[in-house]
Amino acid sequence: MGAGRCGNPLLLLAALALAARLGQFQQWNGFQESMSLKNVNSTLNFFMETYNNNSNDSYLFRMDKLLRSQVQLTTGVEYLVTVKISRTKCKRNNTNRLSCPVQSKKKLQKSFICDFLVYTIPWMNHYQLWNNSCLDA
Repeated sequence: MGAGRCGNPLLLLAALALAARLGQFQQWNGFQESMSLKNVNSTLNFFMETYNNNSNDSYLFRMDKLLRSQVQLTTGVEYLVTVKISRTKCKRNNTNRLSCPVQSKKKLQKSFICDFLVYTIPWMNHYQLWNNSCLDA
């Protein structure tokens, strides 16, 4: 049959390249899937508070969907998270930020996909945003 023990080398090479490419999207190096929902939630709250405080938008944003959350233990805990955030109906001066509905007016709707890295020492309630980037969703 002529294929030999290894099968078609080009097919094998393509399969390896595909597996490596898929692995790239499934996990960031050095990080593993986060298991502590409580710590992830406090990290998300910190990120949203920081995002809204630094934003020039006249409306607040809130998290729509958690897309990925991974953790790495260092001298503290590093969270690498991807979320979808959306503009709400609440203005920046609104004190009840937790119950802000997502903007329904078509002209005011805006969403982003954000990747962020937060360093935290949860037992000391210490958080630092080390990196973040957001792109239009």
